[in-house]
Amino acid sequence: MRTIILGNFDGVHLGHQALLRRARDVSAGDEVVAVTFETHPVGITRGEVPAQLTSALERERLLIAGGVRRVESLQVSEDLLRQTPHEFIEALAARLPFSNIVEGADFRFGCNRSGSVETLRQLGHQLGFQTVIVDEVDVTLHDGQVAAARSSMVRWLLARGRVADARVMLGRSHYVSGVVVEGARRGRQLGFPTANIAACDAVLPANGVYEVSVTDVDGTHWQGAASVGTNPTFGSCPRTLEVHMPTLPFESNLYGHVMRVSFTRWIREMIRFDSVETLVAQIARDCAKVVA
Repeated sequence: MRTIILGNFDGVHLGHQALLRRARDVSAGDEVVAVTFETHPVGITRGEVPAQLTSALERERLLIAGGVRRVESLQVSEDLLRQTPHEFIEALAARLPFSNIVEGADFRFGCNRSGSVETLRQLGHQLGFQTVIVDEVDVTLHDGQVAAARSSMVRWLLARGRVADARVMLGRSHYVSGVVVEGARRGRQLGFPTANIAACDAVLPANGVYEVSVTDVDGTHWQGAASVGTNPTFGSCPRTLEVHMPTLPFESNLYGHVMRVSFTRWIREMIRFDSVETLVAQIARDCAKVVA
């Protein structure tokens, strides 16, 4: 028949990747399907969706790259969230018959998250499927602390600028994609032209300056320094993502290009400089770090 994994899978981090590997192992060559949600359920239960680590399209790409045959999305509604654990699994099995379900030890489902992995095992005995439980994946961060790989933990790390630790937990650099738009052209006037990335499809890390890698849709790749913040030296500005690529020719025109920006490491915090000259000197030092 088929093996399924069920969850939000935001970020497709190392914990999710462990589920994918186990699902492939138990499927015995049968189809592996990831079942996820069109929108995060807490958008209804709490009225606010957490900042997303990946767009729905990118999440699907990562899941398929991890070994699932396809991704099925469930439409989140109040009726769905009112279903008991038994009703939820029974409806899922009617829509997508499966012989195995692979989940993490902290998996919860059904109305008010009342179902646990033990509930899932009991339902498996009743409905005729096998429940396979995968232990949490612990990772060691750069400060020596050990933490379970979870989407909420990745968000916590990014909110503190700890992109190198997020990379450990994701198994890849955190990245965002967006369109290059025209900005105030201050970077060009200072001798460091930047690409202003708008409409980013995933959460940005904390304000600061980062080493990044940038990829255009045609696969062209650059190293760069990215500024996330409000440009405090120039007064009140909207929060933006600006990237300077030292090896990009000065007169290059990237407007309208879709760019992927991958955050490699934190360089420094976002601060207000007393003069433009001091800012320019600091930008030069920042750029030297990313091309060293």
